[in-house]
Amino acid sequence: MKDLMEYKGYLGSVHFDSEDEIFYGKIEGIEDLISFEGKSVNEIKKAFIESVDDYLHLCIKAKKDPEKSFKGSFNVRIPTDLHRKAYRKSLIEGISLNQLVQKAIEKEIKQDKAHVA
Repeated sequence: MKDLMEYKGYLGSVHFDSEDEIFYGKIEGIEDLISFEGKSVNEIKKAFIESVDDYLHLCIKAKKDPEKSFKGSFNVRIPTDLHRKAYRKSLIEGISLNQLVQKAIEKEIKQDKAHVA
């Protein structure tokens, strides 16, 4: 996705409002809603960096974990034919459907890292 910025491991989404002629966004992957805006690319980048730094400082003061908590489970909706094929593959491999999905996600993440490097 091209409308993301990264700083200190945090991602910021970026959008453009053509009516108000501003860039705006929010820090993703945190429990709180922290937004930022700017009128130029340089301003939005600066605002994002300042927002991350301010948020991290506030979390330290409040003794709060800045990261969003994840349960390790989520619902995935896929076509029924793909579900059937995944189930059959998990049976053939002798693993659960959850394990098959986990392996597929791990493989995708590893491929992503290889493209970034």
